[in-house]
Amino acid sequence: MRTILATLLIGIASAALAQDEQGEVPELVGGSVKTAQTIAVPEMSSGDATGRQIAEVIASDLRGTGLFTPLGPSGVPGYSQAEAGNPNYPSWRNAGVSALVSGYVEPRPDGRMTVACYLHDVTAGRQLAQQGFAVSPSDWRRAAHRCADMVYSRLSGQQPYLDTKVVYVAETGPKNNRVKRVAIMDSDGSNHRYLTVGRNTVVTPRFSPRGDKLVYTAYIGRRPRVLLFDVASGQERLLIPGNHITFAPRFSPDGRDIVFSMANGGNTDIYIVSTSGGAPRQLTVTPGADTSPSFSPDGRQIVFESDRSGTQQLYVMNRDGSGQRRISFGGGRYASPVWSPTGNMIAFTKIAGPFRVGVMSAGGGGERILTNGWQDEGPSWAPNGQFVMFHRTQQGSGTARLYAVPVGGGSARLMPTPVGGSDPSWSPLNN
Repeated sequence: MRTILATLLIGIASAALAQDEQGEVPELVGGSVKTAQTIAVPEMSSGDATGRQIAEVIASDLRGTGLFTPLGPSGVPGYSQAEAGNPNYPSWRNAGVSALVSGYVEPRPDGRMTVACYLHDVTAGRQLAQQGFAVSPSDWRRAAHRCADMVYSRLSGQQPYLDTKVVYVAETGPKNNRVKRVAIMDSDGSNHRYLTVGRNTVVTPRFSPRGDKLVYTAYIGRRPRVLLFDVASGQERLLIPGNHITFAPRFSPDGRDIVFSMANGGNTDIYIVSTSGGAPRQLTVTPGADTSPSFSPDGRQIVFESDRSGTQQLYVMNRDGSGQRRISFGGGRYASPVWSPTGNMIAFTKIAGPFRVGVMSAGGGGERILTNGWQDEGPSWAPNGQFVMFHRTQQGSGTARLYAVPVGGGSARLMPTPVGGSDPSWSPLNN
């Protein structure tokens, strides 16, 4: 006889499948609920609404990976704290789910709370993983992201990426008078706040390897200048004193240096300078515009774009500027390259009519286009190298929004932002 739990979950699963068939599940990154793993995420055991809120964030995070079809917490029966670590496997098995995320929330004497999270293999009837977090009550969302990362990593075999932040350029106002401010948020769009007030137009914000600092370009007196910004204090300073035109900055993997472009005498070249200051060192000297540098994860090489051949193409050089060589040969123009965290790929913007975001091998070749919008550009890697975030500009309105696409193939997902957005940068995994 079918249990009440099974009847409820089968009904929820059928509704999810129907939504997918009608194309009404835009939050999926790739795949579909027909192929994604069905996983139950009921409300966690707690004495207030926190258990449900945590479960809702976990379910949303897992759905966004494109690998899972979460069922719950709405419509899924709850459980006691004792059952969190010892569920009734036959009942969940009859409900047609292959995995279960359970847990509980309880207060601690020090004013914090414990969030316990369990992952169960329902088919085999065994626990796969468990993790506990002691957090302040205001950090319950962070605990939810970490629980979702545990589930994602254990079932996918990939490194976590959900407990991260995104910095981007928030765009408001009409097309001919747009205000651009640096904004920061959690990877799911929560905890959104503005870091700059919009006094100067800003572009290309980039995280430091520890996620505690940013580097970006601000137009000061209509002249692009690279600024360093401390996220905690809000203090900023010029990277290069004086009146030089500087732009397109990015940190080295160890955070000690910043590579950037500087215009001098009608030529634009790539330079490197210590984060603490000092005289910059020039890395390129060829005529034309060399810009958009990005380090390899080991810090030994730099990929950049250059028009030295007559059109924008991608080049790689050693950290000291030696060994410069072209790696893009697919036709059209290439821009905004960024090395993957895994070191084996480079993401880029391909300009051949429309703008598209693609990837190629770190040595060149193996090019794959990932997006199909009218104007998709400015890629940024998730810290596990499995997703690329970018911005898509709508034809006509000029409104830009953030999207993320799986590198392995699949549909792009619209990222939740309260306003238009461009130039995203994905943070490293939170400490």
